[in-house]
Amino acid sequence: MAQRIVNCLWYADKAEEAARFYVSVFPNSRIDSVNVLPADTPSGPEGAVVTVEFTLDGQQFFAMKAGPLDTFNHSISQMILCETQEEIDHYWNKLGAGGTHEMCGWLKDKYGVFWQVTPRTLLEMEKSKDKAAARRAVQAMMTMKKLDIAALKKAFDG
Repeated sequence: MAQRIVNCLWYADKAEEAARFYVSVFPNSRIDSVNVLPADTPSGPEGAVVTVEFTLDGQQFFAMKAGPLDTFNHSISQMILCETQEEIDHYWNKLGAGGTHEMCGWLKDKYGVFWQVTPRTLLEMEKSKDKAAARRAVQAMMTMKKLDIAALKKAFDG
């Protein structure tokens, strides 16, 4: 069955460049199609709007270069659940290059998209029945930019 819900990312410019960059960062990724809209739209004249269908790690995405109507912000982000510190380091370094690194594992890439580079184990810690341990892990996370699995586990374990 085809994916029913697809993230659509609206870029003022450079949608194709951004999609090609993301495809280079994630495994099991590809550009599926690049299209120019064949008619005038509110975002631009015929041929000005470019859409890109691409797959990141098996998930479909859609990007469009459609002018500066809206910009990305923290209210919508892409969360990458990582199993290892090596994965965290990879995504943190690749996606953060040319962008800005923020607290709690957040970054904004050079195209303005917000990402959360998150160890899957942190989500498990947050749901722990041991509320004191969960609190320690969250408090430790709040002091970090790039999340450190070993430090989070140490805080969780007390």
